Amino acid sequence: MYSIQNLVFSSILRAVCFHLLICASPQVTKPVLLTTEERATLLTPLLTNGWTPAEGRDAIVKDFTFKDFNEAFGFMTRVALKADKMNHHPEWFNVYNKVKVTLSTHDCNGISTKDTTLANFMDRVGKAK
Repeated sequence: MYSIQNLVFSSILRAVCFHLLICASPQVTKPVLLTTEERATLLTPLLTNGWTPAEGRDAIVKDFTFKDFNEAFGFMTRVALKADKMNHHPEWFNVYNKVKVTLSTHDCNGISTKDTTLANFMDRVGKAK
């Protein structure tokens, strides 16, 4: 049998857990499109390093070429781990030693700082040609 004390304690515990879940959770802000100034400072260096604007949408594209499939797959694995931590996943296509990447943030329908951050990471680890 449950006593009144157990029921009260159970209700309080549920309330505290709910409060912690709602109030202690990190607030996730929706990504926003790069401003004109951010495009100049964050996007321009990428465009001079082999990234190109995608046709028909606000996105950037780059083709990476590696020595072989193992190297290409290793690159994709490293990027996948970083992307998952960022909660930002690239569109990509792989055939043997080639990886074609398209970056755009779906939450804001265009290029955000998530894309420039991931593109810079890819350039560092990709040994892009």
